[in-house]
Amino acid sequence: MNASRAGASLEPMDTRPSQCAVEPFFFDAVLRPNPPMTPRALLIVLIAVSLVNFAFGISFVLRGAWLILPFMGADVALLAWAFHASRRAAQRHEHVTLTQSELRIARWPARGKPTEISLNPYWVRVRLEEDVEPARKLFISSHGRSIQLGTFLAPHDRESFAEALTAALQAAKEFRPI
Repeated sequence: MNASRAGASLEPMDTRPSQCAVEPFFFDAVLRPNPPMTPRALLIVLIAVSLVNFAFGISFVLRGAWLILPFMGADVALLAWAFHASRRAAQRHEHVTLTQSELRIARWPARGKPTEISLNPYWVRVRLEEDVEPARKLFISSHGRSIQLGTFLAPHDRESFAEALTAALQAAKEFRPI
């Protein structure tokens, strides 16, 4: 794969000869969750909360309620942990590429090993499943196997991704090289 297009993190996973250089790409998308905030903004919020908690903690200590101070510190520590967990969860992503002969889905979880799934685009079906909730789940199905994609996307983003992938699959099926 082309590192400038797909990112350097995909290179170690692609061990096959570069047949995609000859075959045109019909679809290439990287799905990522929205990041919470920049690290700098998170640090500023954490410092502001720390200062406010420290000021309230000192006022309680001066009134003789010193037992409040550890809980104020625990509050800041939990907020820091939540910011860290949120930033880590935002690092997961999915890379979907489509050529005439292959639909490849590469997934990078927030923790754990990346996985890669390769399907024949002729047999792939894209479906949005209605749920009890207003959010619709996006599935890619082929030969009785279903794969859920874009779980972290907003509902309207998931729907537009499904429409674009369906159109690209149709174009790949109809493509005849000259």
